[in-house]
Amino acid sequence: MSLGQSLQQRQLQRLSPQQIQLMKLLQIPSAQIEQRVKEELEENPALEVNVDLLDAEMDKSSDEINDDLLSDLGDEEEVPVDEYEMSNEELGDYNYDDDGDIADYKTKDDYYPELDNDKVIPIKAEASLHELLMDQLSMLALEDSSYKIAEQIIGSLDDDGYLRRALRSIADDLAFKQSMWVEEKQIETVLKKIQSFDPAGIAARDLQECLLLQLKRKEEENANAFHDAKELASFENRKLAILVIEKYFEEFTRKHYDKIQKSLHIDDAGLKEVLHQILALNPKPGAETSRLNEAEMYIIPDFTVIINNTKLELTLNSRNAPPLMISDDYKMMLKEYEGGKKQDKAQKEAVFFIKQKIDSAKWFIEMILQRQQTLLLTMNAILVHQDSFFMSGDTTQLRPMILKDIAEKTGLDVSTVSRVANSKYVQTEFGTFLLKYFFSESLTTDSGEEVSTKEVKAILQELIQQEDKHKPLSDDELTEQLQEKGYNIARRTVAKYRELLNISVARLRKEL
Repeated sequence: MSLGQSLQQRQLQRLSPQQIQLMKLLQIPSAQIEQRVKEELEENPALEVNVDLLDAEMDKSSDEINDDLLSDLGDEEEVPVDEYEMSNEELGDYNYDDDGDIADYKTKDDYYPELDNDKVIPIKAEASLHELLMDQLSMLALEDSSYKIAEQIIGSLDDDGYLRRALRSIADDLAFKQSMWVEEKQIETVLKKIQSFDPAGIAARDLQECLLLQLKRKEEENANAFHDAKELASFENRKLAILVIEKYFEEFTRKHYDKIQKSLHIDDAGLKEVLHQILALNPKPGAETSRLNEAEMYIIPDFTVIINNTKLELTLNSRNAPPLMISDDYKMMLKEYEGGKKQDKAQKEAVFFIKQKIDSAKWFIEMILQRQQTLLLTMNAILVHQDSFFMSGDTTQLRPMILKDIAEKTGLDVSTVSRVANSKYVQTEFGTFLLKYFFSESLTTDSGEEVSTKEVKAILQELIQQEDKHKPLSDDELTEQLQEKGYNIARRTVAKYRELLNISVARLRKEL
């Protein structure tokens, strides 16, 4: 076998450092872009906030601001090319290249504290489920071994507050990590203590145990608190509810209420009271903490769309980034160093450093501007395509639209449109929506017209809301009614849409 050399010419498609930077910036929502800019300002002293332009920003449109920024950027003096000029790869070392978590939302006061006319309501911090349980654990007088078992149990709970792992597995973890050899009975004893913590139902191993823990907690709390016949009846109904969960749990989950009534010898009114006791419980006690945290979070829209004299107006959130500029001090230093006749090694290194920072700052400003222009271009195309919805707020007015449609209208890549749609919000006169909401497949009606699947889902949901809850509509009946309205749809598709809407089958929607 002989070895030889040959020349080959190939075309390869690779993303430049600028493109990678732009893709990362596009994924950042308005609530976090200011923090990203602040990080760049801290890392690069050649980059500054243009305070003068910031003051004028409130009275200008996004397009005017971009024109001013581009003009300001174009006025910068070109840096002479010499042996110290940086390549794109070298410049990449001075730019943000971190896929990790981005810090919390900051206001522009962080950039310039002297401006305090734009305050933001602080977001309340809530303890996590783990912290909440550990605080309660610290109040118990437990032996060292029991405390470690409790820590292991709390650490094994899922987001809903359930202990999905077998006690044997927890014992194995303790043996492996803590060199502790414990019996399952010891773990069971500690588990019972944790199940007495708040929220009620925590550390249950399944739904049945979770509901029983909550019912028994209520029974203990109100065992001797009967002030009238109503409270006594409630206590008796709670005892029946415990009996239903303990002995007739399968019948309850399958809504075989006739079997429960027959076994407990109660009428419809009595069954309703018992079911009321059960349905008032929380099937996911651990998720309550997450919901409390989410309730304190605010969605900061990236766009605002308003109706002005029957016309739609689109604006980009001013918080998408403060106007930036190259530091005058750095430009002056570069001129002074280059004006010198002789440059020793230290001066050349200083010139090299200054050029690096100025080039990196120019690059970052350009990426921020490209981000703003890409956002506006994408949102404007969505606005034109879905103008009927933005004018009326009627979901049935949404037209079929896929990523490819917007990519073709804007000239952007489908992946770029996807990045914008998956992380940006628009505030309208009918609510705030994730851009992804406006994308849907099409479905053909009997007349040959293409309609959005969201329209079909909206009508399906309306049919279910208006149904007789004593005799809910089956998927076959729903299909027939949709077909009568002109929608050419199969039963399996109706079942699929119903599941996407988190709506149960007819049997489970039945009410007494």
